Amino acid sequence: MPVTLGASPDHGFDQPLGLLSDCHRRIERFLNALWRVTSDRHGGELQDEERHTLRRALEYFRNAAPRHTEDEEASLFPRLRAIDSPQVKALMRDVERLEADHRAAEAQHDRVHELVDGWLGRGQLGERHLQELVVLLAALRDMYREHIAQEDERVFPLAARLLSQSQLEQIGQEMAMRRGVETRRLDEESR
Repeated sequence: MPVTLGASPDHGFDQPLGLLSDCHRRIERFLNALWRVTSDRHGGELQDEERHTLRRALEYFRNAAPRHTEDEEASLFPRLRAIDSPQVKALMRDVERLEADHRAAEAQHDRVHELVDGWLGRGQLGERHLQELVVLLAALRDMYREHIAQEDERVFPLAARLLSQSQLEQIGQEMAMRRGVETRRLDEESR
């Protein structure tokens, strides 16, 4: 099943926490697409659809995923940190680990992009590079599994309980601006 970049999410900018979860589903789908093509082809010659799948996955991780990270680190996490609550204070150690995960994932994705770009350019991926790609994709899969569960099951529900409607609206507007969506459109869509 092809994964569509830019497909309509289940939630809009007026539901930023749901939209962040939607982004997690896309991360999982694009990572699975990279894994599937790598497993099926073992570094060998790619069919046109597989080339397209790899390019779309790389495009997602180069362009959309960094905005998701910024949504969390520049919009959500700072607002949570500002709340004086025992629940939030307990969660902050986990948030620091989530931010460290973001840095580690960025470095791993950079190398995945180099390897997959090389595969796309040369039509083949040597055994050593194939093994490196497999290790990187497995590490990303394992990291994202725990990372996404932590955010979807702990961080986002706590944020939904503790952040005001106004704060959530601000987060949604900031997310929209990162994507070039005018906030005026958001106001019109919510009417």
